[in-house]
Amino acid sequence: MKSILILTAGFGDGHNAAARNICEALEKISPEVEVTVADLFERSYGRLNGWARKAYLGVVRYAPGLWAGVFKAVDRLPWLTDGGAGLGRLQRVLVDVLHATRPDCVVSTYPTYGQLMQALFRDHCERPFRLVTVVTDARSINSVWHRAPSDRFVVCDEDTAAVLRRAGVEKETVLPLGFPVSPRFAEPPADPPPPPRAGGPFRVLYVINTGKKKAGKAIDRLLDIPGVELTVTVGRHAELKEKLAKRARKHGDRLRLLGWTNQMPELMMRSHLVIGKAGGAAVQEAIAARCPMIVNQVIPGQEEGNARLVEELGIGVVAEGKKEVARRVREALADDGKLWHQWRARLEELSAPDASLRIARLVLEEGDRANQCVRPETLPARRNGNGAGAAAAAAKPLSRRHAPRALLCDFHIHTNYSDGRLTVPEVVDFYGTRGFDCICITDHWTDPRRLIGQLSRLTPFTLSYDQIEEYFEVIGREARRAWRRYGMLVLTGLEFNKDGPTRKSSAHLLGVDLKEPISPRLDLLDTIERIHAQGGLAVASHPHLMKSEWAKETLYLWEHQERFIPVIDAWEIANRNNLFAPVSLKRLPFLANSDFHKPKHVYSWKTLLHCEKDPASIKECICRNERVSITLYRDHHPAGGADPTDSEWAAPSPDWEAEGLIKRLPIAQHSEVTTVAG
Repeated sequence: MKSILILTAGFGDGHNAAARNICEALEKISPEVEVTVADLFERSYGRLNGWARKAYLGVVRYAPGLWAGVFKAVDRLPWLTDGGAGLGRLQRVLVDVLHATRPDCVVSTYPTYGQLMQALFRDHCERPFRLVTVVTDARSINSVWHRAPSDRFVVCDEDTAAVLRRAGVEKETVLPLGFPVSPRFAEPPADPPPPPRAGGPFRVLYVINTGKKKAGKAIDRLLDIPGVELTVTVGRHAELKEKLAKRARKHGDRLRLLGWTNQMPELMMRSHLVIGKAGGAAVQEAIAARCPMIVNQVIPGQEEGNARLVEELGIGVVAEGKKEVARRVREALADDGKLWHQWRARLEELSAPDASLRIARLVLEEGDRANQCVRPETLPARRNGNGAGAAAAAAKPLSRRHAPRALLCDFHIHTNYSDGRLTVPEVVDFYGTRGFDCICITDHWTDPRRLIGQLSRLTPFTLSYDQIEEYFEVIGREARRAWRRYGMLVLTGLEFNKDGPTRKSSAHLLGVDLKEPISPRLDLLDTIERIHAQGGLAVASHPHLMKSEWAKETLYLWEHQERFIPVIDAWEIANRNNLFAPVSLKRLPFLANSDFHKPKHVYSWKTLLHCEKDPASIKECICRNERVSITLYRDHHPAGGADPTDSEWAAPSPDWEAEGLIKRLPIAQHSEVTTVAG
């Protein structure tokens, strides 16, 4: 099986986007390939890296001139980065990851990795793999990208390729394949924007990442333009979304307000115009979507080239300031959209929506080339050290053949669609690399008739009503990838929050394996009926007192069990670190779930099912309440490795029973507790 390693870093928006999209493209065109995406800065420096990333974002936002000086210094003073100076820990983790993955091809989307590779293989005649560097900058390329050799340099366009060639990079190694945007840009939109006309609908997508204090006035100015229909995304900024909610009600259908979204490709392809900062990914996605762009912020350094790209290619303008942005939108619409049609025509010529697929094919070809050559058998020697071994273990996805014989399941998981930390794709990879067989994603879905539900709607802690269709679509797409890559089932679910003023008037109900949304306004019995009508399971979530950690108590279902026992399919007998003995004594159908919100929550109670790995068999097994166990999940860490409560993502032991790690304790008539020792 071919092994591909993609190296990225969390500084800026282009690096991670490029890595994620290349990974998605590789899995799309070659499902059998083993792809590992690794941010070695995060694995090497942990919290220190998080602080550094926050400091970087603060500098580029509030002191752009200072960042411009740093950018120029790195460009003009090679000794600052050559040889990986001061990055010894990063280099050690890189060695461990290379040993763990044994890649045929390494893809770098961050320039420092080229320097590390050069230093690492200085004493070796050749690398035992091919190296492809994907340059995420355009036009204004820092020399750190090309000071170290690479087998291939992939750039977004011919002009950027010319910059590298003038800098001395060999012509045949530079390939202008386009920026690796999501493969979804290569799929025609279901609702493409009609040509603009006087007074007709003109769809504008406004991505707010700067000028938040004045965003309301900017929105009002845009909606003063006749025919403009505005979609605004505010990310995870709950306070801003709350402030803009009144404007959304005021303007009705002309203003659509979104929080964080996983549907940016679709939003761009359905819009006439996008307004946003000159980020590398943002500009290239606008080009891929054939959507003209108005740039409203430019960070000195790498974003200056992106801004020049917009204006020099004739695909939009730079207009900082809310008055200037509104004026430019009016100009684009004047004379039946004459200027807009010019921008759009240029985009039709330039757009490369399939760039990530083309790059993925190049990477596979380079991997084949590595296998056809005589490759050195040795890699640089590994060094022992805390954290490095865990990082290497984390890099290697768990093989399907090592999966436990019983199905390891978790049916209560939250993502950043509500109050979870990880995205849906990150959750899939997190559980998939740990050998789980079935998971269900169950983000919060609040009842708007209740006060807490009304308040929650204004925060990022619950699913947004205008994103519920996107939620089902994203989980469905990731479910197909999870099965293809990990052999893991991913079910779509919701946690229906019926919160009252007291714990005895509050209930949380899981809907497991849902096929379509269910209104959060329904009463509990009606909700359960709708869940069953779809073939799903209704599960009582943390129905008893939770003593191990702080959380809202939800006792309504248990206080009225005579009404709900006949219709609820299973009750959580364990939730995260809580065991509910009174529920166990009733001998009801049960599950154990992590109530996952962040990585450390995986170390908690889980369910083991002895049945076939398909949704129907799993649901039948739960309802029958036979051959069901619960397990206190622990990863197996090598001596000297990271603590299991770390945010490091390490793969579980290949064979738990063979290593004598399992103990069993009886708990009820039809079940047993399986405790996996750490």
